[in-house]
This record gives sequence, structure tokens and C-alpha cells, in this order.
Amino acid sequence: MAKRGEVVLKVSGLRRAFGPVTILDKFNLEVRAGEAVALTGRNGAGKSTLLRCLVGADKPDDGSITVCGTELSETAPEIRRDMATVIDDLDFFPDLSVVEHLDLLARAHGLGEPEPVVDEILHEVQLIPQSGQLPGTLSSGQRRRLALATAFVRPRKLLILDEPEQRLDTEGIKWLSGRLAEERNNGLAIVFASHEPTLVNSVATRILHLGAARAEAGAPTGQSLAEPSLQAGAADPALVEQVGAGAPQQTQTQQPKKKPKPSQGRKKQQNRPKSPSENRNR
Repeated sequence: MAKRGEVVLKVSGLRRAFGPVTILDKFNLEVRAGEAVALTGRNGAGKSTLLRCLVGADKPDDGSITVCGTELSETAPEIRRDMATVIDDLDFFPDLSVVEHLDLLARAHGLGEPEPVVDEILHEVQLIPQSGQLPGTLSSGQRRRLALATAFVRPRKLLILDEPEQRLDTEGIKWLSGRLAEERNNGLAIVFASHEPTLVNSVATRILHLGAARAEAGAPTGQSLAEPSLQAGAADPALVEQVGAGAPQQTQTQQPKKKPKPSQGRKKQQNRPKSPSENRNR
């Protein structure tokens, strides 16, 4: 985690247009360690476009983005080390079980002993019974939990999520709200788009409502000109801290003292999970 108060993400003068339609213009944002910024607004306001620019999946037409002082580049080792993302449906390795996939991901990001971390996360996302299954056999909700687990089994200073509540039931949204509040309280910087009021109010220290300001000012027909503005009624930071503070303890008290381990999903050491290149060459 970064030091609390340190600027983790800085966006300056960001502009993104598709032909004559300008989605984002002169967008500025700073997110510090221990802050959680929620992006809200109608569909098409630019939330997903902004997030794709922040993770390097889309290239802005103008402006700059830095993460922990490093200019954004999707292939930069520093960016891959510091940023964890869940913005699209992930493509999982088809020949690796759920637990093997997470083991491989954790090792790839430098965890020397990933198994305890992976087992803990699998228990938290309630995928212990499915740990030996291939991802393609999971339900849509279970696949969403696995996608979120990929962000939690690796080191991170910045977490970027696009509607992470998708396909989660009420219990899952409650768990996610508590988990993200805990991550924020531990010093993680978070940027997420969401339509779920429970998640926004529980996690966010700031709410940016995209699209409303320029639309109300009479933006020309056919253009969606989005600028960030602090949404009226945004959660008070002190209140959010108080709400989030209790979530981790509540989650911990509900967990059994002895947790089942998903060892049945792991192959023996000599049958280690295949790397992506090995899978492609089969």
C-alpha cells in the first residue's frame, strides 16, 4: 500500500472523443492513498471510457495519467505492479482450475508463498467448493467473484473497478462493500463506477457524477460532454470511514476458526499449472 495521503493517481486535462462526439473533456482528478472515488451517472456518460483510459485499455486524445508518479503505460512493470483492475469480463486460462489460476496469478506478481493468500480469498469469495473446477463451468455470479478474487490475491496500490456489483446477489454486494471499505481504510486508492447506492454510500469518500453538468447547460444534440462534479448528497468522508471501520471485524467474526482448504483443486508440484504459452502450444 502507498503511504496514506500520497497521490496515487493523477489525471490532467484528459480528453477522449469518438468522431464528433466528445465523451471526456479537460478532465482532472487526483486520488490519494486511502481515498475511494465513485463514478456515477447515466449510461453513456463516460464512466467506462474513463476507466479504460485509466488502465491503458483505451488511449485518450489529450492529457496525461500517472500512477504513483509513473506515466501510464499498460506494459510498464511499475504500472502492472501497482494497479489491479476488474473492468471487463476476464478471460481465464481454460485448462487451469480456479485455485490454479489464482496461484499462478499470485506467483506472477511476486508472492513467494501464494497458497495461504489464495485459500483465504477463495474462502472469502465463497468459491472453496468450486476451487477444483475449470472457470468455464462456473455460473456468471461465481465468475464475477473469481474476477474480483484476481484483484485481491496480488499486491496493489490502486484498484480500478467497473460496476463490480454486476451479477452479485444481495449477500455478495454486502460482502464487496465491506471488503472495499476495508481496503480503503488500509490505504488503498480506489476508483470505481457503480449504479448500486449501497456500494457507493458504503465505500466512496468522493462521488463524481459524470455527464450531468454539461447536459443541464444545454449540450448540443448528439454530444455527450462529461465533466466531473461533486454529486449533491455525496457521503461525508468521516461517515464513510465510520461505516467502513466495522465491516472487516464483522466479516472476520463470521468466518470459522478452521477453514477448508482448496487443495483438491491443485495439482501436485510436478504437475504445476501450465503457463499461458504452454497452454497455447498444446
